[in-house]
Parts: sequence; C-alpha cells; structure tokens
Amino acid sequence: MILYAGQRIFRNFEKYCFSMVVFPNAKINLGLNIVGRRADGYHNIETVMYPVGWCDVLEIVPAKGGNTTLTVTGRGVDCPPEKNLVMKAYRLLREQADIPDVDIYLRKIIPDGAGLGGGSADASFTLMCLNGLFNLNLSTLQLTAMASRIGADCPFFIHNRPMLATGIGTDFTPIDLDMSGYTIAIVKPQASVPTAKAYSGVIPRPSTLDLRESLMPEPAHWNGIVKNDFETTVFPAYPEIRDVKAKLQQAGAEYVSMSGSGSAVYGIFRGDILSEKLKRDFPGHDIFTGNM
Repeated sequence: MILYAGQRIFRNFEKYCFSMVVFPNAKINLGLNIVGRRADGYHNIETVMYPVGWCDVLEIVPAKGGNTTLTVTGRGVDCPPEKNLVMKAYRLLREQADIPDVDIYLRKIIPDGAGLGGGSADASFTLMCLNGLFNLNLSTLQLTAMASRIGADCPFFIHNRPMLATGIGTDFTPIDLDMSGYTIAIVKPQASVPTAKAYSGVIPRPSTLDLRESLMPEPAHWNGIVKNDFETTVFPAYPEIRDVKAKLQQAGAEYVSMSGSGSAVYGIFRGDILSEKLKRDFPGHDIFTGNM
C-alpha cells in the first residue's frame, strides 16, 4: 500500500501541533471500455485502475495565520489554489467535522492532463491525512462517499489497490492482479487532452469481454484484447500521443496503452528498463519508470 509510505506524524492535539507528509501516487488504466451513455450526460465505463509509484508530495501543518492555505510548488498547475481539489477536500471535510485551519503544501510531480489521476490522488490523500491527524475515525466507506463528491477518480485512491471500476468509475470491485517481475515506463508528451473533448468523439458500446478474465494471462497476451476506447478518437487528433505508443512498442514493451483519456502512455516491460535510453527516445517528455 502506497498510502503512508514515508509519513511523519507529530501530534499534540491540545495545541494542534502536528505535521504529516504523504506521497499521493498516480494510477493507470488497464483497459478502458466506454459501455454506455447515461441520461445524466455521464458515461458508464469498465476499467481496471492500478496504482503506480509516480508521486506528488503533500504536507499538512498547523496554520500560521487565521485561515487554511494551499501552497503549490513544482509542476505548474493551471488552477487557482482556492479551486484546487485539495482545498475542495478540506472544505468538504470541515462541513462534517470541527477541524482547525491548516497550511497545506503540495509539490506537484505527476503531470496534469495525463489520465494519471494526480489531482484526484491529492484530494483523496488530503481527506485521509485530515482523518488521521484529527482522529475523526471516518471509515473507508465514509471517506469513499466523500471522495466521490469531489471527482470520479477520487474514490479509487481511498482504496489504492487494483480495482475493477464500473458505473461512472466509482463502483469498485477488488481484483487480484500480480504484476511482480514487471516494470513500467510512463511517457507524457507535452500535449494534454481535455476530458470533455476525449469523450465527445467516442461511441459507447457494450463490452463483449470480461475485463478481469482478459487480464489474467501475462501482459504479452493483452495486445488486441485489452483496449482503451479513447485511443480511437484521441490518436487521430493528437498524433504525437500515437507516436509515443509506437516507440514504446519498438522499445520492447510487452503491452502498451494510453491511460485514461490521455495523454500519458505506459509500457509494461518484463525486467529492467533502460531509463536513460527512454530519455533519449523521448526528449521534452515527462518520463517515469519503476516497478509495478
């Protein structure tokens, strides 16, 4: 579980003296089938979400002033702090519990607009941090319900383990998927794909395969079977994303796919990855490599 890797906690609840540092991680989509359009305008999907080790850094400390603040460093985010999902998570939890003002520091490392769920992870980790810091004793079910009010991907990060996601992506079923022995390379080109634009071109179709069963064989057998429906519309509009997929296949990945609605593309490799070679192959791109 990635949730509290490397955490620091110092608590004195009488004086609200505390500090917590956690590392919100990204996710990838193993297959993504858009199976129907709903009356409310959303789409029903079927996908397996899988946590990966590309992480932001989130720290929560006592407020120096009289208000809660959010300071974002690292990768630029095209969003004012007050509209950031982290602040939305804080305000939502404060509606439910009497918690003090805090200063939140977020160092962005996961690229936005990539289909990796970085902003959603930050929000969900904020909920979990505040729950732990102030002994609110909210259950996983309660935290998941709150996360679903923030964004569609947010509930996944409360569980933060391989999950089959259905409905609008918020109905979860745990899935046992052993990816030990595999490594992953994620490449994010400069292009970003607006989610609304990605959905505007898709044609929903009922799934004809059981995604969980399709993922049981090794990744080399997923090709042509485990698909991301967004690729059919995103690739023609963003050929640079299609080119990333082709280059990862040429680099020897056993399985390659776009994550979410893009623009990040991941390749699953058997054994080690030559990260320096990947950097040469993808100049100007954001790259992550690590174990699955």
